[in-house]
Formats: sequence, structure tokens, C-alpha cells
Amino acid sequence: MGYCPAPAERYPLASGYAPCKGFAYCALQLGNGRALRLGALHRMLHMLNSNNAHTRRAWHPGGTYFFTVNLLQRFGNDLLVQHIDLLRDAVRVVRVTHPFTIHAWVVLPDHLHCVIELPIGDADFAVRWRLIKIRFSKSLPKTEWRSATRVRRGERGIWQRRYWEHLIRDDRDFAAHMDYVHINPLKHGLVRKVIDWPYSTFHLLVGRGVYPADWAGGDEEQSGYTE
Repeated sequence: MGYCPAPAERYPLASGYAPCKGFAYCALQLGNGRALRLGALHRMLHMLNSNNAHTRRAWHPGGTYFFTVNLLQRFGNDLLVQHIDLLRDAVRVVRVTHPFTIHAWVVLPDHLHCVIELPIGDADFAVRWRLIKIRFSKSLPKTEWRSATRVRRGERGIWQRRYWEHLIRDDRDFAAHMDYVHINPLKHGLVRKVIDWPYSTFHLLVGRGVYPADWAGGDEEQSGYTE
């Protein structure tokens, strides 16, 4: 979360990727201009692929998801960035016992978006979010308003119970949701340039050549997601 779960742990690499159809194919499908950054994604995936004996696609069915997770109080609430270190710690601890790969992550004041990949044969993202929410909530004093139902159930009033999840279908879907994650601070008017928002994997991906430092949007509209 910066997002970097911890400063030296940003964007941990996946277990492996299978050869994709390639940059030329994507250029044909998307047009050369829109394919340039997707080509950078492909190059990164091929680099990872060369270091792994057992490979699969980043969008392996059942494995890679886009999530939106909201605070219960959405407006005028900056709890997530105010306590960003507690959120990082919650993610770090949960990943020790329930691993997942972070492809993209952005934390905004009252919600977060991410693209994560689960291990092969593991589709239990629900337990991961439950544990992250619980650990973060327990680290905060009980000062929030809680409904009678939440009090009766012993629940905190920090997070919305539900969240949005979307299974990544293919390379184009992957690129669109990666873009959606990183454009979000600009979309909400929190910064004038994407790179100015500190709680995002964007900075790491700029360093890896996936995005240019002055990137200001791409294929995010192709995600079909609206808040």
C-alpha cells in the first residue's frame, strides 16, 4: 500500500505466468497507441515467466481479481490514509498465513481498490478480506458509531460488510483494471497528477517501466466499473 504493504515489499512477484499472445497481437486488437503500455505489461510478464518452471497467466481463471472495499462511512472520512501504517500491517500479517500477490493497490481516504492474485487452487478471498478488516478494526479505539445490530453481533462500525469483486477475464481486462486502480486518486480530484498520490503501487510500476511517470489515464474505461 503506499500501497506498499511495507516499503521493501511493494508489488511482490507472482509464482509464474504462461506465454501470452504477445505485444503484436495486442497492438492489432487495441491499436498501437493504446497497446504501448500493455506491451510493457507483457514484457514484465515474460520476464517473470523466464524465471519460473511452472507457469500460468496472470489472469488464470479463479486466480486474479479486482476488488473495491469501502469504509462504512464514505464521506468526510479519511480513516484509511490517517492510519495507513495500521492498514499496511493488517495486509502484511494476513499475507503470511493466507498468501496473495499484489498486482495493483491504491488506498484512498474512505475506500481502496486492488488487483490481487490468489495461489493456484485457492479461491478463498473472503477469508483474507475478513481477516484484514478484523485486524485493522481491532487496532483502532472503539469510538465509531455502531448500529444496534452491529452492537448485538459484536461487530465494529468501520467497514461495509460487502465489497465488489470482479474476476479478471483476460489480458485486456487485466490492463483495464490496473489502469482503473492507478487513475483513481486523479479521478476523485485528490491530486493533479497520478504520481503525486503516495498510497499507490503506481510508483513501483513507474520504476519497472510499466507506466511513464506522467501517465494520466489509459484503458480504465474498458473496465466497465463505476463507483
